[in-house]
Amino acid sequence: MTVQGFDPARLARIGAHFAAYVDDGRLPGWQVQVSRCGEVVYRAQHGWRDIEARQPVEDDTVFRIYSMTKPITSVAAMMLYEEGHFELTDPIARFIPAFADMQVLEGGTALKPATRPAAGPIRVQHLLNHTSGLTYGFHHIHVQDEMYRNAGYEWGVPKGKTLAQAVDDWARLPLRFDPGTRWNYSVATDVLGRLVEVVSGQSLDRFFQQRIFDPLGMKDTSFTVRGDLGQRLGALYLPDKDGKATRNDDFSNAARGEITFLSGGGGLLSTTADYHRFTQMLLRGGELDGARLLGSRTLRAMTRNTLPGGQDLVQFGIPLFAEVKYDGQGFGLGFSVVQDPVAAGTLGSVGEYTWGGAASTAFWVDPAEQITTIFMTQLLPSSTWPLRTQLRQMVYSALVD
Repeated sequence: MTVQGFDPARLARIGAHFAAYVDDGRLPGWQVQVSRCGEVVYRAQHGWRDIEARQPVEDDTVFRIYSMTKPITSVAAMMLYEEGHFELTDPIARFIPAFADMQVLEGGTALKPATRPAAGPIRVQHLLNHTSGLTYGFHHIHVQDEMYRNAGYEWGVPKGKTLAQAVDDWARLPLRFDPGTRWNYSVATDVLGRLVEVVSGQSLDRFFQQRIFDPLGMKDTSFTVRGDLGQRLGALYLPDKDGKATRNDDFSNAARGEITFLSGGGGLLSTTADYHRFTQMLLRGGELDGARLLGSRTLRAMTRNTLPGGQDLVQFGIPLFAEVKYDGQGFGLGFSVVQDPVAAGTLGSVGEYTWGGAASTAFWVDPAEQITTIFMTQLLPSSTWPLRTQLRQMVYSALVD
């Protein structure tokens, strides 16, 4: 007997497979949920949210979702787009003046860069699809990345900086390329979060709460450990030289301190249940239980490849070390989008859209099969183990209808 076309015995392989990651010490603990047509067909968890305290992963465990914040920020921006506050082709300098007259790196060193004026402005759509020319300091592949690190921006921001201050700092640094001409994963979604603040007149946390979390019933999603979230928040782990999960409180405690930087690119805490509410809204075309955040056509536009000429991330992107192959993957307005599952080397559907977080969390939405999948754990970085590809092959091989 199948459940929504899934073979329960085949789904059970998921738990057995990932339990081994905990039992041999590679992961602290994890939680996974698979849904089809809105019905949860598989949910499992194993291991510890805090190994040292022997606290298990539970139904309401809170996880740092890092870059799984990005789709939420992208939805927030597109809600404001639907209200006519801006067009996708608007230069962001219209709203954030520091981005006027941007420079592009031509050569030189981090201390003595050679630059030229950008051929055109950064536009809103460039923030949404990571073609802005901005970067992340943690890439370690270019002089531009070094300049971000020299300014204090690698895995976070200098202590006490606000979102507005950080965005102005980035605007003073040169771009890697002319906006719209390449793809490079970057702080662009944090800049997009600042755009949300400027346009809405609200702080990003307040906009999220009033316009997204409350309507969707996402009661445990937050930038801070308010209420009892701190007691339910998992510890953060990094692999040691033998691949064993080792606690790292330097990273872990950042979520427990005073939050001055509201990171739309990676700052949220959430639960599997809350993020399930978000993915169901996406799957249903922008609406859930009577709360409509986006129009269905807007969501379709967000989940189509926006890279010029239908190129994938390998063809159009800056080569980066990543946890999954970029072959056959395009990028929409806030999500990567599967263009060619064969090139991607994975089971799945054309049009499936997805993203993940630095601590090895991941989700995807498959409109063709009406599937949503969420995986939560707390191991940094996400490239440590092939969790996402293995989960995908096990979910789709359990589908037998």
